[in-house]
Amino acid sequence: MHKEEETRETDLARVNELVAEYSQQKWALIPLLQKVQDEFGYIPPQSIPIIARALGLFPSQVQGVISFYTQLYTQPRGRKVVRVCRGTACHVRGGKTILKLVKQYLDLEEGETSPDLEYTLETVACIGVCALAPNIVVADHVHGHMNPKKVEQLFKNRKVGE
Repeated sequence: MHKEEETRETDLARVNELVAEYSQQKWALIPLLQKVQDEFGYIPPQSIPIIARALGLFPSQVQGVISFYTQLYTQPRGRKVVRVCRGTACHVRGGKTILKLVKQYLDLEEGETSPDLEYTLETVACIGVCALAPNIVVADHVHGHMNPKKVEQLFKNRKVGE
C-alpha cells in the first residue's frame, strides 16, 4: 500500500469517527463540517459522501453548503493565512503596493497556497482596523501601517520559489 493511500484510509477512518456522533441529524451539517475542517485543515473531498450518508443528505447538498460558506475549504490551506486588505483606507494609503510585494515574497497569487503548505494568500474587502491602514493579517495577527520595509521584515526569510 502506498503512503498516500494509507493516509487517505486513515483520514477516512477519522472522518467516520467524527460523523458517528451526528448520525441522521441533518441540523448538524455545519458543525460537522467545521469539526472535519478543524481536524484536517480543510474538508477532504472524499469525506463529502461519508458526511452526506451519515446525515441522510445527498452529496450535492453537502457540497452546496461547503461552496456557499467562504470559511469552508475543500483544498489544503497554508499554516499561515496571509490576508491583505483591499479596503478604501488601505487602498488610498498604498495597499496595492503592499499586495504586490506580498505576492512577490510569497510567490503566490490571490487564493493560492504554497506547495509546502506554509502560506495561503487572500485579499479581503476590509480587515476593520482602518486607522492602521494599510494593513495585513498573518496567521490572525494584524500588522498595521505597512510599508515595503515592513513587508520585507515579515517575509525576509521566505525565498521565492520555496
